[in-house]
Amino acid sequence: MQVARKFSIRGDVQGVGYRFFAQRAAAKHQVVGYVRNCADGSVEAFAEGPATSVEAFKHDLATGPQWAIVDHVEEIDLEPTGSYSAFRIER
Repeated sequence: MQVARKFSIRGDVQGVGYRFFAQRAAAKHQVVGYVRNCADGSVEAFAEGPATSVEAFKHDLATGPQWAIVDHVEEIDLEPTGSYSAFRIER
């Protein structure tokens, strides 16, 4: 079953390699979408793929890279669109 979720990751998550970490995690779990920094200091990620893969990706987002401190991961369920063919870092 394909699912799509948007994640908002809060904590010390900018300037610590978080977006590159998320891109590697997406490749590992074979999900597509994007990750980007937000002006408020959070990171936003969108992931689409099999439900088990997106859930595993979420688990990695909650852990973060070595230097990150993840305080909270909020998620919103969305309808899968099939718009993405890869996972990319957006500016």
